[in-house]
Amino acid sequence: MKCIYKIKWVAVFALAVFFIACNGGNEKATVMYTCPMPQDSVFSDKPGKCPKCGMDLVLMENHSMHSGHDMSDSSMVITKGYTCPMHPQVQSDTAGTCPICGMQLEKVKSPNEPKAVSLNTLLKPSNQQVIANVPMVHMMAREEDIEMESYGFITYDTRQTGVISSNFSGRIEKLYVKYRYQKISKGQRIMDIYSPELLTAQENLLFLLKNDPENMVLINASKQKLYLLGMGNLQVSNVIKTGKPSYKVSVFSNYSGHIHESNSAGMGNNQPEAMQQVAVTTEELSVKEGMYIQKGQNIFAVYNPNRAWALLNIFTGQAAMVKVGNKVRITPETNPADDFRASISYIEPVYRAGSKTVTARVYFDNSTYRIPIGSQVKATIFAGDRSANWLPEEAVLSLGLEKVVFVRTGEAFVARKIETGITNKHLVQVLAGLEKTEAVAANAQYLVDSESFIKTN
Repeated sequence: MKCIYKIKWVAVFALAVFFIACNGGNEKATVMYTCPMPQDSVFSDKPGKCPKCGMDLVLMENHSMHSGHDMSDSSMVITKGYTCPMHPQVQSDTAGTCPICGMQLEKVKSPNEPKAVSLNTLLKPSNQQVIANVPMVHMMAREEDIEMESYGFITYDTRQTGVISSNFSGRIEKLYVKYRYQKISKGQRIMDIYSPELLTAQENLLFLLKNDPENMVLINASKQKLYLLGMGNLQVSNVIKTGKPSYKVSVFSNYSGHIHESNSAGMGNNQPEAMQQVAVTTEELSVKEGMYIQKGQNIFAVYNPNRAWALLNIFTGQAAMVKVGNKVRITPETNPADDFRASISYIEPVYRAGSKTVTARVYFDNSTYRIPIGSQVKATIFAGDRSANWLPEEAVLSLGLEKVVFVRTGEAFVARKIETGITNKHLVQVLAGLEKTEAVAANAQYLVDSESFIKTN
């Protein structure tokens, strides 16, 4: 009996030694520690901290993939849609968990996806470099039809202006015009004037005709004086026929159009700000019956509304491209659908007071369009073709006096100042500061939050 118990204890002891040996050998073969961040790829056979990120190393459940032949599996080609971040040999067509470590399988990234941005790039100042994934464009070298937008207003053609003045001194006995902008016709009576000087000249003629009818030299001289004083042939003939002087002499208009007072505000100034206000325009004339006028005094001015100018404001940067003869499309604000074509007739060689634009005149016949004088117009000037380098208008950011584009440099965009010319059909002419091979952001405004933070090199 004692022998049997002894045999049993020997067997149990031998079995225990076998299991201890096996467990000790497996522990030595399987114990392995790694960093919890898979991208660090740090492995160790004893606990400690990761030399890359400083995190505590964790115990691996199975490290066979890291020894011998399995170590090369991390560089194997992944052909399926999902894989384990810790065990690349585990691949699956559907989402799930890793059978080795139990982690969720991750979707395999396409090789065409953007590379990860380094920390050094992220730490660069945001006012000098911007990281973004936006469409890019290149500078285009081609010929463009130049169409420039301009604004202006309609005014009278001063070449058609007439003046009604007095050739003698006297008193206004009767006035036949009552308000400003009254329409008159050529040959219409404007006023009757009593003039002692003219009355004396008529009496001298009647005296010669009565007492010395044979002296045609003096008679003709007397008639000529009356003509020079402003009397017409019919009036002089009527004086000779009746034998009585006319105490009132009528003044007639030699022009057709709208009547203005010659001393009214805005007569010699075509600027829109000089146009009279409504209260001034509709008030009564300052010329009254009973007023005395002087010899040679300009009393009224007559403007022809059928002959007008469109005065267009041309900015300084565009003035060099506008030439006399350029075709223009005029669109009046009173009737935008009734636009018409004309040509640049004259470019004024000076700047008007209070304006920093060059004024171009467009002469046209207003009898058909009936555009009110003083109304605003929009004009499109066709300045011909120009060959240049162009960028889309959205790719250029304006900082006031400076223009900026965002040039692609590696993984980021850098702001750069450029020199620009004209803007035509949403294209900006580039004069300097950019090479044709350089790509810029298609939408510059997308890359900035505030223009005040932009620094250019």
